[in-house]
Amino acid sequence: MLAGFLAAGSAYASDDIQALIDRAEQTKSADHQRFQRLLEELNVSLEQATPRQQDAIRYLNAYALVFQGKHEQAIRTARDLLGTSTDPDVQFRASALIVNAYAINRKFTDGLRQLERTLKLLGSVSSKELRHQGLGVAATINSQIGQYEEALQFADKILVDEPDPRTECLARQVYLDAQQNLSKTEPREEAIEKGIAQCLGQGELAAASFMRITLARALVLRGGREDAIKLLESHLAEVERTRYPRLIADVKATLAELLLEKGNISMAERYALDTLVHSKSIQSSLPLVKAYRAIYEIAERRGSPELALAAYKNYADADKAYLDEVKTRELAYQIVRQETLQKTQQIDLLDQQNQVLQLQRKVDQQAAQNTRLIVILLIVLVASIGYWAFKIKRVQLSLKKMAETDALTGICNRHHFTIRAERALAECARNGEQAALIMFDLDHFKNINDRFGHGTGDWALKEVAEASKGFCRRIDVIGRLGGEEFAILMYGCDLRAAARVAEDCRVRLAQIDTRETSHVFAITGSFGVTSSMQSGYSLAKLLSHADKQLYRAKHLGRNRVCVYEPAQEHAREASNVLELPTREGRAEHNVGA
Repeated sequence: MLAGFLAAGSAYASDDIQALIDRAEQTKSADHQRFQRLLEELNVSLEQATPRQQDAIRYLNAYALVFQGKHEQAIRTARDLLGTSTDPDVQFRASALIVNAYAINRKFTDGLRQLERTLKLLGSVSSKELRHQGLGVAATINSQIGQYEEALQFADKILVDEPDPRTECLARQVYLDAQQNLSKTEPREEAIEKGIAQCLGQGELAAASFMRITLARALVLRGGREDAIKLLESHLAEVERTRYPRLIADVKATLAELLLEKGNISMAERYALDTLVHSKSIQSSLPLVKAYRAIYEIAERRGSPELALAAYKNYADADKAYLDEVKTRELAYQIVRQETLQKTQQIDLLDQQNQVLQLQRKVDQQAAQNTRLIVILLIVLVASIGYWAFKIKRVQLSLKKMAETDALTGICNRHHFTIRAERALAECARNGEQAALIMFDLDHFKNINDRFGHGTGDWALKEVAEASKGFCRRIDVIGRLGGEEFAILMYGCDLRAAARVAEDCRVRLAQIDTRETSHVFAITGSFGVTSSMQSGYSLAKLLSHADKQLYRAKHLGRNRVCVYEPAQEHAREASNVLELPTREGRAEHNVGA
């Protein structure tokens, strides 16, 4: 945007060289290829030009170097022009160009110093257009370093001074962006739309596109996320035609953020990856941080802990780099501001004190400033350590939860259930407390999957888990052992109480209303119950005895509770009244059901 402001302002003449200069001034930001051809013609005619025209051509050459990314060479050329030209207008434009080159090259301290010198030349500028150009450069660089209050003031000075339409477009874009970032008064949507239309009328696609981002943010704040997405996507091709990497990255990062909030993961991922491509040349930027954060959240939602961890590392690095960049800009502003204050104080001291007193005062001031900077750095360091410790702890807790929880039902997985159950049994044994184990398996679950699909089966498993949790106390342990098999370890509970809980749970499962799935089917379970009084405190033995009773319930017709009683169990085995299916024969048994 700085280059846009620098394109304003032209001299006037009637000879051929002056006509070429005028055309080059008019095309240098809108049609760079034509501008280069015109500049080649002007360089050939340099010796025939008047001194003022030669200054104008040298300025245009410096401008071209900035556009080509040769910032140091552009600064040297502009400084030579600033030192040799006697024309105040040329001096002012050259000084503003140096500010632009420093800002693009991220040397904000030098840029702000040069801006201070440039603004001092405003009083000697002959035309309103050039004054607006200088104010526009000041507004833009202050916006880039986060000094939005000052950016707003500089842009407002342009807008109240009846600028030409193109300058008004560029100034309004900075004004609206600064106003939104200050969060004092959100710019009205009508004002933003008016600014977009004005910029499009002047052929300033980049400024119009930046204003659309501002409009999209305003729409999101009032709850119009869908409208914001449509706005940005409908003009995406126009944005890409600008070939402005920062703008393209900003738009696509915003789209990735909004689409992820909406739940459109695939499109959010696509825009986030596109942002990374366009951000190669603009590291330490907010769009890059947004893109890596979106990729990290997408990996988390997809349940990919390894990809999530890798993406989080990229996000953390990008976020740190961006914060460092913001701090660098703020530090640059503070340094130049302090330098300005020191110069003013130094002038006052020269009028009041001798040289020795002035030097002593300067040393004291510098020491105080150094102390403040050290304190600020320490505060930032402590805050950063606390922030990253908090973020790392959150990631650790998230990974621990993923390792312990069944992803579908939200209850303990088999591994974590085993750990917690063994720990509870050991505590019961130490305290002389009883413990009971309930195992149950859903009846005909394979038929549900086959007839209604795995989505309906997953729904049924989640409903069963939710219903079963209602019968568990905080000290009990519930887990999904695998497939459609669940277990509950009840602390301090005897066999009779556990059997009642199992019966209540069986009844509750049968009452689950399946119409939500658009299908009507029954959910029932076969339960096996045992306790430490009958099976001891070994989890393996408790599971084995409860499993036998579960399969006895299956054999007796399903949808019932069978309790393990050693005396009756020995009698059944001795009389061979009932041949229970083995663990190995379970799959065959289920298929037959």
